[in-house]
Amino acid sequence: MNEQHPQVPNWVSIGHISDIAPLGCRRVKRPEGVEGAEVAVFRANGDRIFAVLDKCPHKGGPLSQGMVFGETVACPLHNWNFSLSTGLVQSPDEGQVRTFQVKTQDQEIFLDRNELMLPDAQFV
Repeated sequence: MNEQHPQVPNWVSIGHISDIAPLGCRRVKRPEGVEGAEVAVFRANGDRIFAVLDKCPHKGGPLSQGMVFGETVACPLHNWNFSLSTGLVQSPDEGQVRTFQVKTQDQEIFLDRNELMLPDAQFV
């Protein structure tokens, strides 16, 4: 993870939009000492960027390995479909994956440092 950007306080740069293939994903490690799964950062249609916990709440599947279509990702284990913007699974399944705030500036992607520091247990 890169250092804090001087023009975007409390946000940490994780790379550029071009670092992620269209409809692809990049995994981002959490800061050292923070318990929890990595963060899956997705590049959806129209270069929209979303970040979710890289762990399906159903069986723990790595969402970063799922197929992205529109603004949805399918879990590679059981094909649950999650909204990348809300984290909610589509009916008839029930559940939600943790989402992270994302900012982009000049094609650079930023995640909120404070959110990254919170352990997953705070979102159960």
